[in-house]
Amino acid sequence: MLIGIPREIKEDEYRVAMLPVGAAMAVREGHSVLIERGAGVGSGYDDAQYESAGATMVDGPATLFERADMIVKVKAPVGDELAMLRRGQVIFTYFHFAADRALTDTCLSAGIHAVAYETLTDAQGRLPLLTPMSEVAGKMSIQEGAKYLERPMMGRGILLGGVPGVEPANVMILGAGVVGTNAAYVAAGLGARVFILDINLDRLRYLDDVMPPNVHTLYSHEHAIAEHAQLADLIIGAVLIPGGRTPVLIQRNLLARMKTGAVIVDVGVDQGGCIESIKPTTHRNPTYVIDGVVHYGVTNMPGAVGRTSTQALCHATQPYVLKLAGAGIDQLSEIDPAFTAARNMREGRLTNQAVADAHGLTI
Repeated sequence: MLIGIPREIKEDEYRVAMLPVGAAMAVREGHSVLIERGAGVGSGYDDAQYESAGATMVDGPATLFERADMIVKVKAPVGDELAMLRRGQVIFTYFHFAADRALTDTCLSAGIHAVAYETLTDAQGRLPLLTPMSEVAGKMSIQEGAKYLERPMMGRGILLGGVPGVEPANVMILGAGVVGTNAAYVAAGLGARVFILDINLDRLRYLDDVMPPNVHTLYSHEHAIAEHAQLADLIIGAVLIPGGRTPVLIQRNLLARMKTGAVIVDVGVDQGGCIESIKPTTHRNPTYVIDGVVHYGVTNMPGAVGRTSTQALCHATQPYVLKLAGAGIDQLSEIDPAFTAARNMREGRLTNQAVADAHGLTI
């Protein structure tokens, strides 16, 4: 199969979808790999490394999209890339269709095979291609939240861990999955007082056993959310419905009762977010303020640490890229049942129920 790796064009996206060693593995298995020049620079990989691995470098995306049987990306196609999609082409990337009706309609019209990283599910029900970026985003959420709590950033002017004689910040984490757990570890390590909320009691019991004593587990319901949102200095949105629209847990009218200068970091913004007032932002313009509350809604948080994120992502995706390239699109479920949930579209037909439900469509 001819595999194409374009340079990511989303603003401040520094990741690349394949490492040089991944290109070498694909070539060794008989595939051809096209890499757009400069695709790996943001992650610290130059063109010469890909050429040494056996990849063919191309200038610009047009030739790559025209020739490749399968495009492997980090983020969903945007801008001019959308017009380059062609019927029957396999696109393997993060799509997050449930939060973007325009992208959904465009990809359906293009007739592509959309295979989504974020809905690929293994035999244990885990999301192996979402997990590494969730780990990065969870850790970054505290790093970014701490920065925007600083007064020059419009925050409350609070140090997360406090100092002797001064109490630490209160951190509220909505969701005890991969993002929430990583956020809790980092916040606890900095000395904050952490409250992590979820509806899964078994998960809460597990976290109660393994977390340090400054992490407190709470069952998530509307009264608990409202109470602790008003106490919080930093709120992390870490809620996930695989493939679907994230439920709203904090309503817009609650902001007026929160502390002035409190910070919200909603990691699930690319799936709609669990904060009603959240909207997508960029690394260049990451925040805005409503009712005195700082909102951070960057949709590609891991892209800022391109080197770390690229390695973590590609270590997870490469085996699936090779499986898909080796067997082709028609044998997806046979080669690995994980691809059943990963396929969101098949040549103009929607195949993922969660995406359909989000937009009132049928499959």
